[in-house]
Amino acid sequence: MSDSQPQQPSPPPRGGRGDGGGYGPARGAAGGSAAGAEVATLLLVGARLTDGRTVDIRLRGGRIQAVGAPGSLPVPAPSRVDLSGYLLLPAPAEPHAHGDTAMTADGEGPVSYTADEVQRRATESALLQLGHGATALRSHVRIGEAHGLGPLEAVLQARRSLRGLADLTTVAVPRLLTGAAGADGRAMLRDAVKMGASVIGGCPDLDPDPAGYLDTVLELAGEQGCPVDLHTDGDDPARLTRLAAMAGGLRPGVTIGPCGGLSRLPLDVASRAADELAAAGVGVTCLPQGDCAALERRGLRTAPVRLLRSAGVRVAAGSGALRDAANPVGRGDPLEAAYLLASQGGLRPAEAYEAVSATAREVMGLPEVRVEAGFPAELLAVRGDRIAGVLSLAYSRIVIHRGRVVARTSAVREYCDSAVAVALDLPRQGRTEPGP
Repeated sequence: MSDSQPQQPSPPPRGGRGDGGGYGPARGAAGGSAAGAEVATLLLVGARLTDGRTVDIRLRGGRIQAVGAPGSLPVPAPSRVDLSGYLLLPAPAEPHAHGDTAMTADGEGPVSYTADEVQRRATESALLQLGHGATALRSHVRIGEAHGLGPLEAVLQARRSLRGLADLTTVAVPRLLTGAAGADGRAMLRDAVKMGASVIGGCPDLDPDPAGYLDTVLELAGEQGCPVDLHTDGDDPARLTRLAAMAGGLRPGVTIGPCGGLSRLPLDVASRAADELAAAGVGVTCLPQGDCAALERRGLRTAPVRLLRSAGVRVAAGSGALRDAANPVGRGDPLEAAYLLASQGGLRPAEAYEAVSATAREVMGLPEVRVEAGFPAELLAVRGDRIAGVLSLAYSRIVIHRGRVVARTSAVREYCDSAVAVALDLPRQGRTEPGP
């Protein structure tokens, strides 16, 4: 098979405010230039694709340069990664993280919001999710009240320290925005955008005037040219209708979630709301692994994913809480989110993975990724040969960001000597040399 012909990927968002992040030179985590790493050539050898082909893939300059038959793309041996036994996929993205509150479930006493602590938590949680495969993350950060803009500043610092490893962007989440009590929140939201928040967020359900909250957020987003990503339970159809009517003309786009309340509405009401969201181009990010602390718990039901998809709504899946008060055992693993959509949400495995990869990237304003020449080299290799098996047993993983390996997880499963296992020639992943 000859090299695949280059194709034109979707352009990154304009204006510099999207989550997309360019694919030019970046600064490394230690402050050094990562440009040299990005122009280096890397060859992925023997990767299996979802269509069943086994191929070699050459990466250069942060993009997929060529895809060819095994052995057809020579590169010096030090620049090779053997992916025999791995399924190669577009990397997942995390559209709904909370880096400021992550990793706090086991702490004693009140949660600390000092700059150092928030930066540490945001960095640690982002690296944990990177290890799972998410090379791009959108972190919702609370602003206002006692801590002001401090947590946002700390997460933005984490973003800078992670450059070259993962793309981390922030959503400013004010508590109140309406009336006299919301004046500080409105001013702080504008300051957050000036500081570097890429997306305007919030929780209209928790404001005394939810409709007014929506008006304020969408008006400011229109002024600033920012995307909108709102927390809502989605249990008020009138409010969803208003949101859809107002969001229809807003670019670069509106996303809401987790929308578990849609599952509690009568079917005809939920269907009508889904049609309105689809017509307005509003995306939905569900949280199959549990809720998040930004909303009061009203039940842990996931949004009606099949109903939304059948209406034409873009449905992404995020992780939500990661080891905080809302979910003390949260894993932040996009493949677990996809597994739950396949095992409980009624989606086929490929559709479930799409929710944490292609659709997640789309609602975040990121360029499309395909395992084809010309597309960004944002890739995840998982030991296995098909998506269903990968979602079931996603142990060993190799994560590629901007054309270089940035994380590896290796799992070894061994059994004691067993005549039955030998006789049946059961699959076994383990060392070839004798153990200690």
